[in-house]
Amino acid sequence: MVRELLDWVKTIAIALVLVFLIKYFLLGNYQVDGSSMEPNFHDGERIIVNKVIYDIRDPKRGEVVVLHSPDGRDFIKRIIALPNEEIEVRGDEVYIDGSLIEEPYLAEVIKEAAAKGIPYNDRDQPNVKVPEDSYFVLGDNRSDSTDSRMIGTVAKDDIVGRADLIYWPLSEMELLPWE
Repeated sequence: MVRELLDWVKTIAIALVLVFLIKYFLLGNYQVDGSSMEPNFHDGERIIVNKVIYDIRDPKRGEVVVLHSPDGRDFIKRIIALPNEEIEVRGDEVYIDGSLIEEPYLAEVIKEAAAKGIPYNDRDQPNVKVPEDSYFVLGDNRSDSTDSRMIGTVAKDDIVGRADLIYWPLSEMELLPWE
């Protein structure tokens, strides 16, 4: 009886250690706060963030990340420009090193706004060069997002990780399609 109880205690202790290690070093649980990432992420959605991916490789354009903002809050934003690139935002068009980039994750809302005769984004960004080891991030809801146009570029060390899964609400559960 005592041996069986000790086996249970060991099993529970190992499980708790594993949960701690996974939660604090591998994966994070975050909640989308506000409308800055609509139409792709919505206020109140819960996401799982991969905290180790950027220890293995650098962030890529288009990936959605959680980052620490200068005021200490955590934001969810999309990486648009990489280190040493020049970025310019003119209405609904984003240029990297002078070339227009495609943003398929916004194509539908930009098309809907154009059909109404209005731009989807009403906040431009003059040409700026992204420093080494930094990234330029934007919210998907370009006209209603506190992003690199206000807070500046984001140092790689301030990126917590990549959003990999929307798990709440259950009706919106989705494994995010990264390459």
